[in-house]
Amino acid sequence: MNRRPVRRRTAVAATAVLAAGTLALGAGTAGADARGKGDKHTRPVTKAQVLGLFDRWNAALQTGDPDRVADLYAKDAVLLPTVSNQVRADRAGIVDYFEHFLPNKPVGTKVESVVNILDRDTVIDTGVYEFALTDHRTGEKSTVRARYTYAYEKQPNGTWLIVNHHSSKMPQG
Repeated sequence: MNRRPVRRRTAVAATAVLAAGTLALGAGTAGADARGKGDKHTRPVTKAQVLGLFDRWNAALQTGDPDRVADLYAKDAVLLPTVSNQVRADRAGIVDYFEHFLPNKPVGTKVESVVNILDRDTVIDTGVYEFALTDHRTGEKSTVRARYTYAYEKQPNGTWLIVNHHSSKMPQG
């Protein structure tokens, strides 16, 4: 039995799917750029402003109010948190995570940050941060070093919200 025609059909089908996906992705990206650049009254976001979004989030942590922290996430945001194995893909899940995390009085400090401004409405902040924690039962202090990625999207009202937040402990300490 000659398998060559099956492989060729599979390769052609895979190429067609890849091309269609690339075309769709390109159209979505072009639409995002056109939306951001078409508004002449909107100034481009700066790296300093993006870095300030972390400061706003860190300040919300200091309030101890999980709802206030969750307010900084978009309605359909995804949180892959540092000290939980559960993916949080809705507000209730995000609030639940912070209800358990905030009693440890986390204070974040960035160690390293790389900002990518994708367009006027989409930015990514990636790097390493540390959290000073105080165990709410024992008072014992500890530090957790973690990698992070925040993807932010500018809302129609001009507010920047987190649409994706990934944080994971460093594999080697």
